[in-house]
Amino acid sequence: MKEKIFEKSIELFGQKGFNETSIQHIVDALGVTKGTFYYYFKSKEEILLGIHLSFIDDLLDKQHQIMKDENASCEQKLYEIVFMLIKNIESQAQSARVFFREMQNLSEGPLSQIFPKRDKFRLNLQKLIDDGIEKGEFRKGLQSHIVTLGILGMCNWSYHWFDPQGPLADKTVAKIYMDMILNGIKEE
Repeated sequence: MKEKIFEKSIELFGQKGFNETSIQHIVDALGVTKGTFYYYFKSKEEILLGIHLSFIDDLLDKQHQIMKDENASCEQKLYEIVFMLIKNIESQAQSARVFFREMQNLSEGPLSQIFPKRDKFRLNLQKLIDDGIEKGEFRKGLQSHIVTLGILGMCNWSYHWFDPQGPLADKTVAKIYMDMILNGIKEE
């Protein structure tokens, strides 16, 4: 039941928004009582924190798997991360929507658990850009922190418009993004 409440909350928060979804909406959608909800969760914010932690932990795990491949070039790793971010939006559309849209509804305590993980993801990507510059795969003189923020902004905003059933597949979107990125940073 805990998992059902969690999954239904993701769905409803994604569709209606966190503030517009009440505990009553969640329990009504599942045909259970508020008592059942409170048996598993203290509050809606506890679920929201769980959604955020689950989403960012999954991204960090996938990023780690990509980064540890010693046979892949920095360019290949960058492509894999960009593709993973787009694919993740496709496979976890509602969780992505909640993660990017509903963070302002977390209080300071929960945010202190999320921000370090978001920073770690960003800094790992920035290190990859720095390594690519150092190895001569990417152009020297780049401001890697700005390039990193640009890549994340481009990929993360995709949750807003990317339609997996639309005319472009996730791999196509990732290739278009990589073309834009590499034409700006790849060593000639």
